[in-house]
Amino acid sequence: MTLYDYIIVGAGASGLMLADALGKDPFFADKSILLLDKEKKQENDRTWCFWETGDTRFKEVIYKNWNQIFFAGKVYSNHFKLTPYSYKMVRGDHFYANYLERIRNHPNISLVMETVTEVKDKSSHVEITTSTSSYHAKKVFNSAFDYKALLNQNKYPVLQQHFLGWFIKTAQPIFNPDQATFMDFSIPQKGNTRFMYVLPTSTTEALIEYTLFSKEVLSTSEYEDGLKAYMKDHLNCEEYEITAHEKGNIPMSCFNFNSYNTSNVMHIGISGGWAKPSSGYTFMHSYKKVQELIPFLKKEQPLNKFGKRNRFWFYDLLLLDILHRDNSKGQLIFEQLFKNQSPQKIFKFLDEETNLWEDLQIIAACPKKEFILALIRRIIKF
Repeated sequence: MTLYDYIIVGAGASGLMLADALGKDPFFADKSILLLDKEKKQENDRTWCFWETGDTRFKEVIYKNWNQIFFAGKVYSNHFKLTPYSYKMVRGDHFYANYLERIRNHPNISLVMETVTEVKDKSSHVEITTSTSSYHAKKVFNSAFDYKALLNQNKYPVLQQHFLGWFIKTAQPIFNPDQATFMDFSIPQKGNTRFMYVLPTSTTEALIEYTLFSKEVLSTSEYEDGLKAYMKDHLNCEEYEITAHEKGNIPMSCFNFNSYNTSNVMHIGISGGWAKPSSGYTFMHSYKKVQELIPFLKKEQPLNKFGKRNRFWFYDLLLLDILHRDNSKGQLIFEQLFKNQSPQKIFKFLDEETNLWEDLQIIAACPKKEFILALIRRIIKF
């Protein structure tokens, strides 16, 4: 049986980014790499959004970008210019096609369509069993995610960012294609943290997404009712065609995902805790993790030594503690944050690029009582 140097389980965003990074780095030119996925990755099964400054690293896969956003709360709403940032959308089908083509040009990477059923670290190597075969590797990067392990602990709160999105085409021009609705909290909260995204791609086309940060998910009909009400009551539109839809669920937790890694197996992407706990944004965070992982692999250290917590992890933990204790607080927190700070400063903070003084400015822009109480409770719990 062939012993691969690296096997990547899952050709999602993190798996494809990692495979491409390994394939184009001369250091790994003599390494044999296998990428396993159960699907051909040809459908537009998801949409990723992120922000960045300057020239994009993903020019070939950007579907749409916006230079201004709209934020709405219960009592405060505003339009913001994002310069020097821009907000960007990547469609799944475009991303897959581009990255799979890149990978086909790396001669040391093989792509196999099989369903992985088991991953076992046997110390000397890792054994992967699929529905039809088995493979051996020195190191494995696994993006398969299972909520059960996360929910079977109570040290860290677990919320879910869950959503249903409709790709809409309207009969009349109702959208501003130069502006994205980043968060609209003016919808009924119903005891949760609920908001809408509106991401226009033309004057008659947009992705409308009903999103929640909460412990429990909704039934499909509840998401659909919320989307219908938003189209009617907020966008004054009742004549439209749903051309496609997407549904997703992202875990929001400061749990130590590295505890499930071994010296030879690392979980990546959502499975590795690469989603930003306080926001659920995953695409750019996965890219940054891959950039950190490549030099780490060159040192040939055990995989469970990768990554460490920083102060931003603790900030995320306090927010999740608040929302877990009272899920209705999200609207208040985000509304005060956008009222008191610029989106540029907020984006920089969420990118974990602010200094300590800027961190304090962001925290001071939020409801102070909530965060002070959360800090006290967490110190006692620790």
